[in-house]
Amino acid sequence: MATETIVLPGDQLDADTLPSHPTKLLKLGPGLVHIPPNSIIATVAGRLCTDKKKNAVWIEFNAGRYIPASDDLVIATIHHSSTDCYFASISDYASNASLPHLSFEGATRKSRPQLAPGALVYARVTLSNKHMDPEIECVSSTTGKSDGLGPLVGGMLFSISLAMSRRLMLSRPAEQGALVLLDELGTAGVAFEIAVGRNGKVWVDSKSIKTTLAIGKLIQRTDQEGWVVEKQRIMARKVAKET
Repeated sequence: MATETIVLPGDQLDADTLPSHPTKLLKLGPGLVHIPPNSIIATVAGRLCTDKKKNAVWIEFNAGRYIPASDDLVIATIHHSSTDCYFASISDYASNASLPHLSFEGATRKSRPQLAPGALVYARVTLSNKHMDPEIECVSSTTGKSDGLGPLVGGMLFSISLAMSRRLMLSRPAEQGALVLLDELGTAGVAFEIAVGRNGKVWVDSKSIKTTLAIGKLIQRTDQEGWVVEKQRIMARKVAKET
């Protein structure tokens, strides 16, 4: 982690704690708000984290419920469908998000994916407003490509903390989040696919149900029990031998 300090709600960040990039705009992540003209205030208590490469800053904290934010990648569960869109759950005890039928790569009214209730999709939040229900999409609005988004077929879904979701989605999880579990599994020759949602969900798929379940449980235990790097390595190697 480039910088690390503890902040409390209402704290104003000093300029020397923020990353700087010659071309990229500063990106604020969870737990921070910008108050014009140039104040950045913490809204939660937690550890201040930065990523100089992305010119991003956020607060690492555990929250009880996911609150949608624009551009977040989420794993949504289809609830039902209407004439022109699906309605999908991305957070418990919250309004369903709308997913237009044509928000998939190459989708037309005849060729769009047919998703039944309970189906999973990997999507991006496009609208987040406290006065409106969220909206999501499974295609890039600029390129028209899926960019890895879309229906998740097979596999299993596991619930994790929001903090663990953020750790898994770091560009360098081993360095920035002390998370080596998935790297160790790959090094040991375990083949698997994974999709991580900011909403505290992780989807795992592999060659067998046993392996899929083992990987999902490893991620959950790392999250719940706070495994250090060495413990993660030991457990990952153990699972690799057993599967």
